[in-house]
Amino acid sequence: MANLLGRIFKKKIQEPQVVDLQPSGDQFTVEPKQTLLQGALSTGIPFPHECRVGVCGKCKCRLVDGKIKSIMDFSYTLSKEEVEREYILACQSFVKSDLTLLMDHQMDGCQYAVKTINGVISKSESLTHDILKITIKLDEKINYSAGQYADLSVPSIKEPRSYSFADGPINEGNTEISFFIRKVPNGEMSSWFHGADRTGEKITVTGPYGSFYLRPSDQPIICIAGGSGLAPIKSILEQASKQGGNIPVLFLFGARTQRDLYCLNEINKIASSWNEPFHFVPVLSEEPLDNDWTGSRGLVTEYILDQSGIQVSSSNAYLCGPPGMIDAAINKLNECGVVTDQIFFDKFLDRRHTQLKR
Repeated sequence: MANLLGRIFKKKIQEPQVVDLQPSGDQFTVEPKQTLLQGALSTGIPFPHECRVGVCGKCKCRLVDGKIKSIMDFSYTLSKEEVEREYILACQSFVKSDLTLLMDHQMDGCQYAVKTINGVISKSESLTHDILKITIKLDEKINYSAGQYADLSVPSIKEPRSYSFADGPINEGNTEISFFIRKVPNGEMSSWFHGADRTGEKITVTGPYGSFYLRPSDQPIICIAGGSGLAPIKSILEQASKQGGNIPVLFLFGARTQRDLYCLNEINKIASSWNEPFHFVPVLSEEPLDNDWTGSRGLVTEYILDQSGIQVSSSNAYLCGPPGMIDAAINKLNECGVVTDQIFFDKFLDRRHTQLKR
C-alpha cells in the first residue's frame, strides 16, 4: 500500500502545470523538469528573455498565485523591492503548481505583438574597430517601442541572438531596421557578422521584446550608455525628439578610448533639435594622457552629478551597457537620491556572463 501511494504521489507532482499570464489572458503548460521559461517557449508563448541564466533580468515577472522552486537567489539580478513584491525570473524557476503571473511590460504600454518576419541584410558598415551597424530590409512592417530588442536568426547558426533596435520607430511600422553588433571573443553570432560582408544574406527577425523604453514623464532624464548599449539609448532619444524633446537630458556615454566613440553626428543632430537643455558627455576610461583628447576622463559613473540645470535626484535614469557599469551606476544614482522606481536598465551580456553568446 505504501509503495502504491508513493507511486500515485510521484505521478501527481510530475503532472504538467498550467500557467495563466495576466493581463493578456494567455495560458500555457509547463512539463516536469522544465523551467517556467522553457515551458513558455516550447508551447509557442513569446516570453521575453535573453540570457537564460538569470543575469539579464528580461524574463522577470510577478508571481501572483502558485508555487515555484528557484534555481538561484533572485536578489542577484532583481532589486530588493522587486523580490519583496514577489517578482521571479522565469528562466530560474521550476513550476510546482498552477501559476498566475503578471507581466509588467504589457501593462506599461509595450503591447506590440511579437512577430517573426523574414528579411535580408541590406547593408553592413563599420562604426568602430569592433562594432558593426547591420541594416535589415524586412518582408513586412514591424512595430516596436524605442529601447526594445529582437531575436536575430540566420540559417547557419542554431540559436538566435538578441539585439536592441538601433533606430527610433516609425509610427506606421518599420520595413527597414538596424542593430549594432559588437564583436565578442568566441561569440558565434557576432563572429559571423564580423567575419565577412553579409550583405544579401537571409535573416529572420522575431520581436519586439523587452520592457526598456521611455516612460511618460515631465521629469528630466539621465541616460548612460556603454559600448553597443548606445543602440537602445539612441533609439529612445530619437523617438523622444520626434515627440518634441521637451524634457532636460544628461547623456553620459562611456567608452575606453576615442576609437570606441561612434554615432557622434547622430547624437549632435538629436541635441540640436531638442527644445530643452541637452547635455552630452562622452567619458573615456583608458585614453592615453599624451594625446589631443580634452574631454572627460575616468569612469562614466563619476559624472552622475547635478549639471546644466539637471537635478539628479529628481530625474528618471535609463541605463544600458555591461553589467558592471549598470551596477555601479545604480549605486551612484541611489547615493544621489534616485529611488529604484526611477531607474530603468538593460544589461548587455557577453560570454563571461551568459551561455548565450552574442
